[in-house]
Amino acid sequence: MPVSCAAYGCKNRRTPLSKGQGVTFHQFPKDVTLRKAWILAVRRRDFKPSRKTVLCSSHFKEKDFDRTGQTVRLREAVIPSIFESFPDHLKKGPIKIRSTRTSQRTLEPSNDPVPVSKPPEPQKPSASDHHYALDPGQIKIKLREAQARVEELERQLRNAKDRERRQKQILRSLLDDLKTKGKISEELQLKLLQEAGRETRRLGSDEGAAAKQMGQR
Repeated sequence: MPVSCAAYGCKNRRTPLSKGQGVTFHQFPKDVTLRKAWILAVRRRDFKPSRKTVLCSSHFKEKDFDRTGQTVRLREAVIPSIFESFPDHLKKGPIKIRSTRTSQRTLEPSNDPVPVSKPPEPQKPSASDHHYALDPGQIKIKLREAQARVEELERQLRNAKDRERRQKQILRSLLDDLKTKGKISEELQLKLLQEAGRETRRLGSDEGAAAKQMGQR
């Protein structure tokens, strides 16, 4: 059996036809105060909605909906306010809901309920309401880990420079030996030394940059 809208005089039912027309159905809220406000807005005598009781989207304003997702939802704390099928004597102006205990008793269902306006939205906590504390122990551990990493990269940089010097010495010794034996010209020897110097400087520069970046962290 199709689910029907609980509003007085509304004939909307949850069917493929109503779905195609964009009509959506929404259950009564679980929040006690907001649920009572919905009951008053419906204005049905001795009305007690069940878990399956719904109102259709025809009784809400467009701004009441959240259509950002795949499912159309009602925004927080909205109250149905459009009831075109009400008789004239029920079409009165809304009253405001107060937060005191005495005024909240007016939300109890009566034989001649009156419409109510949207209840005040709960105040959102500001950024100042949150207190964030940093753990000094965790900070010290992070600093020690970062320092150890920097020292390791600096050690690797020193080793790279030492390897560079040793490679240059070995290369120079080989080139001198080849030159002595007439196996290589002086011009080619100079060119090979320059190429070797550029390559070792590039490797050293890469490791130095990595050490500097880790130090900044």
